[in-house]
Amino acid sequence: MKKKDRPRTATLPDGRILTVADLPPSSTRWVASRKEIIVNAVAYELISRDEALRRYGLTVEEFDSWCRALIDHGPAALKVTLLQRFRK
Repeated sequence: MKKKDRPRTATLPDGRILTVADLPPSSTRWVASRKEIIVNAVAYELISRDEALRRYGLTVEEFDSWCRALIDHGPAALKVTLLQRFRK
């Protein structure tokens, strides 16, 4: 069994604990909260960016747009219904 060098848990700035078990299934329906979990999991190195792209069938552009939206405008920007409001 290969040991991974990545952490198993991460403490987010708001105090929430994020674990690998919190990741949504690969066949998930995308909602803002699940997008935020994936972005945070990559940011806190629970999974690699390449693993996230492969596991969830995301394009680099799609994932990067989630990251930018979250950084620039917060979790509300990840909602599909508000996408136009936050686009540059």
